[in-house]
Amino acid sequence: MKKFSICFILFWGVVQVSAQKDSIYIAAKLSENKKFLEVSEEIVYHNHSEKPLDSIKLLNWVAAYNKRGTSLVYRKLEDRNSSLHFAKPETLGKISDFKINSKNSLSVSNIDVSGENLFFILNQPLPAGESIRLNLQYQIQLPDKKFTGYGTSDNTIALKYFFIVPDHFDPDNISKRNYHDIEESVNFNTYWKFNFNLPANHFINGNLQQDSTYSFTGYLDADPEFVISQTQFPTINVHSDDINTEIKFGYAISPQEIQNLEFFLPLHLKFIKDKIGFVPERLFISDKFRAKEDFFGNNDISFWKFKFKIFTDAEKVDLDYFGIIAKKILDESIITDKQDHHWFKNGLKSYLEIQYLKKFYGETKLLGNLPETSVLGIKPLKWFHASDVKLLDRYGLAYQYIMSQNLDQKIDEPFGALSNFNDMAISSFETGSLFSFSANKMGEENFNSLIKKYIAENRDQQVNPEEFLKQLSEKEPTTDYLAEFLKHKNRVNFKLKKFKAKDDSLEIRIAKNTDDSIPVKLETQTRDGERKSYWIETEKNQRLQTVSLPGENVYKITLNDDYIFPEANYRDNFLYTKGLFSNSKKIKFKLIKDIPNPEFNEIYLNPRIRFTNTYDKFLIGMNFKNQSLFDQKFLYSITPSFSTGTGKLTGSGAVAYSFLPAESIIQSLTFGVSGSYFHYDYDLAYRKASLYSNISFRKNPRSTVSRGASFSYNYFQRDLNPRMIANRDYDKYNLWALGYGYSDNQMIHEKSFSISTQAMHDFNKITGEAFYRWEFAPRQKLSLRLFAGYFMRNETRNNTFDYGISRVSDYSFSYNLLGQSATGGILSQQFILADGGFKSFIPGTVNQFITSVNVDTSVWKIFHVYADAGIFKNKNNPTQFIWDSGVKVRVIPDFLEIYFPVQSSLGFEPGFKDYGKRIRYTLVLNLSTIINAARRGWY
Repeated sequence: MKKFSICFILFWGVVQVSAQKDSIYIAAKLSENKKFLEVSEEIVYHNHSEKPLDSIKLLNWVAAYNKRGTSLVYRKLEDRNSSLHFAKPETLGKISDFKINSKNSLSVSNIDVSGENLFFILNQPLPAGESIRLNLQYQIQLPDKKFTGYGTSDNTIALKYFFIVPDHFDPDNISKRNYHDIEESVNFNTYWKFNFNLPANHFINGNLQQDSTYSFTGYLDADPEFVISQTQFPTINVHSDDINTEIKFGYAISPQEIQNLEFFLPLHLKFIKDKIGFVPERLFISDKFRAKEDFFGNNDISFWKFKFKIFTDAEKVDLDYFGIIAKKILDESIITDKQDHHWFKNGLKSYLEIQYLKKFYGETKLLGNLPETSVLGIKPLKWFHASDVKLLDRYGLAYQYIMSQNLDQKIDEPFGALSNFNDMAISSFETGSLFSFSANKMGEENFNSLIKKYIAENRDQQVNPEEFLKQLSEKEPTTDYLAEFLKHKNRVNFKLKKFKAKDDSLEIRIAKNTDDSIPVKLETQTRDGERKSYWIETEKNQRLQTVSLPGENVYKITLNDDYIFPEANYRDNFLYTKGLFSNSKKIKFKLIKDIPNPEFNEIYLNPRIRFTNTYDKFLIGMNFKNQSLFDQKFLYSITPSFSTGTGKLTGSGAVAYSFLPAESIIQSLTFGVSGSYFHYDYDLAYRKASLYSNISFRKNPRSTVSRGASFSYNYFQRDLNPRMIANRDYDKYNLWALGYGYSDNQMIHEKSFSISTQAMHDFNKITGEAFYRWEFAPRQKLSLRLFAGYFMRNETRNNTFDYGISRVSDYSFSYNLLGQSATGGILSQQFILADGGFKSFIPGTVNQFITSVNVDTSVWKIFHVYADAGIFKNKNNPTQFIWDSGVKVRVIPDFLEIYFPVQSSLGFEPGFKDYGKRIRYTLVLNLSTIINAARRGWY
C-alpha cells in the first residue's frame, strides 16, 4: 500500500482541474487471481447544490452483490435469474479494509461498508461552491461477471460501478440509491485519473484517454468503464470529413466483422453527426453494452440442424452497430437522470434508427430475406402478411403488441418500474415514433436543428428533457400535446367515419377520442398507386371534423399509415371509395395466425387435427376466428369438427368482449358466451353452454403477482346409458360459480391462493386452495399445497358432485381428461392435482368435508419424493385420516410427470400384485401454459 501512496502523490500534482468540477484519482492493483482490487483513491468533491451540506454521501454499489435481499438480487429474480441469489460467498462482491481521511473535516467512526450508501457527517458545513478532499483506501472483492456482465471471469474483467464515488444525482444527500443494473449515470462532469497495476501479460481498454499502457485521464459525462483481458481487443479509428473518432471494443471481433465495421462506422458517425451535431473523439463499446443496445429481431433463426439467415452478415453488422453507436454517443453527449428521463435518450436513439432505416432500408421487410426461403420449391412465408411488413413498422408493432394486452406503461414511468419489454416498446419505440411523427410534420431539418441546438447548449450539465419538449412546442405548436401525453398511457385513436363524394372532391369525416389538438396524416391513393399526403390540424375540444380534399380517381383513404403515430387501434384508419366495400373495409380469409393487417377485416381459417380423449379420439375440423397474433377486444372462435372416435359432428364456439381500461384498478373485464358438444363416454355426448365474466386486476408489469375474479353460469346436458338412468344420474343440471384467485409466480417463493363457491339446486359448496413452492437450491424445489372443501348443503342423488380423494369428478368438463369416464386401464391412471390430490388410489369420494396437505420435494435431478395427508368426512360416517407417499419422476417438469406410490394407508404398495395399475401420470398439453412460462421476466 505504501507504493500505492507514492504513486498516488506522483500523479496528483500533474493535472490542473477546474474549480467547479469534481476530480477523482484512483490507483488500483489487481491481484494475481484476478479476484481483488486494492484501491487508493482521492476525491475532490464540490458542493454543487445551492445550500451548505452537513454530510457527504458516497455510493458503494459493489455492496449490491454482497448478500441476499439486496435490490439487485430482487431485480434479477424478477428477470427470472437466480444465479446471484444462489451465489457462493467467494463469487460475491464487497468492500473490505476501508479507511477514509479528510484532514479532520469528517466525523468518522465505526464505518459500515456493507450498505450501498455511505454517509459521512461533516464537522463543519460545506458551503455552496466549495470543495473537500477525501482520501480513501479499500479492497474490492470483485463479483462474478455472470451476474450483471460486470466483474471477473476466467477471460475478462469488466469494471464499472465498483469504485466508491459521490452521487451527483443526489446533491442534498437525503435519499438512498441502490444498484439495479440498469446502466444509470452516477458520476458525470468529472475529471478522472486512473493508474492500474495489473498482472503480467494483461491489457486494458476503457472509455478514457489512454496516456500509457495502464494510465487513463480525462473528463467524462458518463461513468468510467474498463475491460481487462489477456487479449488485446481491437480499435478502429475513423478519419473522414470532420470526424476523428477512436472506437475501442471490449471484446473480440472476427476479421470479417472488422472489415464490415470499417466500412459502416464512418457512415454511422456521419449520419448521427448530421442529425444531432456531435460525435465524441473516443467511444468504448463493452460486450454488455453491445448485447443491450443491438438491433432487436435481426438474429439468425436456428431450428434443430437448420439455420435461417434473416439478414446478411453485413446487414446485421450495419443494423446492430448503428443502434449501439447512436446510444453510446447520446450517453456521452446528454446527461439525464435515467430513472425519471429514460425516455429522452431512448426515444432519440429510436428516432435516429427510424431515420437511418428510412434512408437505407426503406423497403426492407421485417423478416428480411426469410420470406424468400424455399421449401420444395414453395415459399410458405409468402402466405403471411408478416412477409409484407416493413422493417420500419417494428416500432409501431411492438407498441401495438404490448398495448393490446393492456400491459403497456406510461412513457415517463420510473425506469426501475418498467418491464423489460416496455423498456423497448414504450421508452424507446413509442417515444421514438412520437419524435419521428413530429419531425415528419414540422420537417426533419427543423427537428434536427432543434436537437443540435439543445445538445450544444446543455453539454456537461444535467438536463430536464421537458425543457426540450417546451422548445419543440414553441417551434411547432402542434406538438404541445407531448408534455401531457408522456404522463399517461396512450389510448389516442383516430377514425375514418365515412366519406361523401361532392362534385370533384371528397368530404371526409375524421373522429378522434381525445380533446387534444393532435395532427393527423391523411393519405389518398388511386388504383394505379399514386399517393398524396395531407396534414390535418385537429381542433382542441373538437372530436369530430370534416375535411374536403380533391377526390379525382381516389380509391383508398388512409390515416396515419405505416404506424407513424402510436394509435390505440389502426383497424379503423382505412376506407375504400369504390366497389362493393365502399365506405368500409374488405374482408380477407387467412389460413394461419399472422401479424394483423389493419387494412382488412381478417378471418382466420385454421385446419385442426387434435386428440381430445379416448371417446372422440382425433377431432378433424376447421376453426374460424378473428384472433391474430395480437389480442383484440372482440373475439370469436367457432370450431366445427368431425369425431373419428364416434363418426359424428362435434365442436365448440365462443364469443367474448374485453374492456381494457388504461388507468384503472382493472386490467381487463371480459364477458363471454361459449358452447361445446363432445363425448364423455363411449356413445355418450355432453352439451355445455356457458355465460361468464372474468376480471383481471391491474398489476405492475414487472411484478409476478396477478389477481382475478370470475363468475359463470353453466348449463349441462348429458346422454345417459340405461345403468345411469337406473341410478338416477343427472342428465341436465345448472352450475353457478364464483371465485377469486391470487398468484405470485416469483422465482424463489412461488405462491397462490384461490377460493370459490359452486351451487346448483341440489348442493352448495365452498372450496379453498393454497399453494407454495420454494426453490431452496438451483432447480431444486419444495412444494406445499393445502386444500379444503366443504358442502354447506348437499342433497345430491349420487356422488357425481362429490369431492375427489385421488380422482376428480369432471362434471364441469374442464380438466381435459383423456378418459373422462374410464374406471380402469392407462387412461384411468391420469392424475390431476385437484380436490384431495392423493396419488394413491384411495377409494371413495367425499360428500361433507375434506382437508388435505400435499408435499413434494426434490431429491436428485428429476427425482422427487411426495407425501399426502388429510382428513375427510362423509354423511353418517366418522371422520377418517388417510395418507400416502412415493416417488415422482419429472420427465418434462409441470407437463409430463410420473408418480410411483410406495407407502400409504393401503399398505406397502410395491408389494401389491397390480402395482403397475397404481402408477399415475400427469399430462398437460396446453400451449398457452408454455407461452406464459416462456415470457416471464419480460412482462
